Amino acid sequence: LFIAGASTNTIEFVTISTGSNASSFGDTSGGTTASAACSSSTRGISAGGLATPVQSDVIEYVTIASTGDAIDFGNLTVARRNLGAASNSTRGLFFGGDSPSDSDVIDFITISSTGNALDFGNLSTAVANIYGCASPTRGILGGGETPSAVNTILATIEYVTIASKGDAQDFGDLFETRSRFTSTGSGTRGVFAAGRDPSNVNTIDYVTIASTGNAQDFGDVTLARQNPAATSDSIRGVIAGGYVAPANTNLI
Repeated sequence: LFIAGASTNTIEFVTISTGSNASSFGDTSGGTTASAACSSSTRGISAGGLATPVQSDVIEYVTIASTGDAIDFGNLTVARRNLGAASNSTRGLFFGGDSPSDSDVIDFITISSTGNALDFGNLSTAVANIYGCASPTRGILGGGETPSAVNTILATIEYVTIASKGDAQDFGDLFETRSRFTSTGSGTRGVFAAGRDPSNVNTIDYVTIASTGNAQDFGDVTLARQNPAATSDSIRGVIAGGYVAPANTNLI
């Protein structure tokens, strides 16, 4: 797990199979907030965000098995923040965001190489604050705010076939309509956790990635919060950080 904190260049990690505090991994090239992250089993990728006062198009990577600072990978097709991400072992996808207008762009990269992102397709609606997870075959995209200026919250879940290119297709709806949550999953299930509606919520819901349909109730997080981060090793999902007024939390 690596976490680039809001407006900092910090990267931290945990060993998912155990329970312990995070340790220092290294640094990103600069302080950004509202970036997106995905990975293969070898590399962790971060992309976009807000590098005050402008949106960022920077993509960086780390080698997960070692520790050290992030290395330049390439650039997104459009600089933006509040975007989402999903990946299998081969491709990383970045979708939505605001730049500063909400975007319907889906980009992709080949994780094992370096280079600029390429066009994959489009979301059905231009959105920011959208979240993703994936099986080896499908990328799942949930939620969103459109337009971000008035914070209209979507319950939409869409999917793409990662190995091909094309526009996102309808999957179903979230169990609870909310924004600023997080997502993770295994090769079978996608999980969406926490968020706000408009107060912070502790909801966890899930979908079966190979099918289509509405999300179902999974359980609750221990602390209702917005804007946490999440990752998994396909067995255990880890939900870290977030915001509970008036301050951020370091809970994992």
